[in-house]
Amino acid sequence: MSPADGLSAEAPEAGFTIIEVLIALAIVAVSLVAIGSVMSGNARGARQLENHVALIQRARAVMTAMVPPRKELAPGALSGQNGDYRWQVDVGPVAEGSIADKPDAAWIPLLVRVRVRSPSGATLDLETVRLMHRPRQ
Repeated sequence: MSPADGLSAEAPEAGFTIIEVLIALAIVAVSLVAIGSVMSGNARGARQLENHVALIQRARAVMTAMVPPRKELAPGALSGQNGDYRWQVDVGPVAEGSIADKPDAAWIPLLVRVRVRSPSGATLDLETVRLMHRPRQ
């Protein structure tokens, strides 16, 4: 290069110093670590969401298949296992002092509780009330 070009090999603008290169590398490294942690968090969140959806699907399957029809529903407990998921169905009175205790009531409310536990230990509890005809005496 000639001095007429305005740049010479001895000019301070001729290139980067080692300090500038190290600072640029540090900034790039910090950026990559931040991006990696965000992606890791997203993957963990997606995995948890998939596990929760699977737990809800199993609970729905238990509600559909394992809770007896209204004609056969009676107080008691059922339990079992569906794959690696454990489930339990409890049927009992709604509460003490409810309408079920009144002899002239035509309907008896029964509380149906469904609990499903996943292999990871997460549980899902569902409750519903089924109205049953009071047996004639």
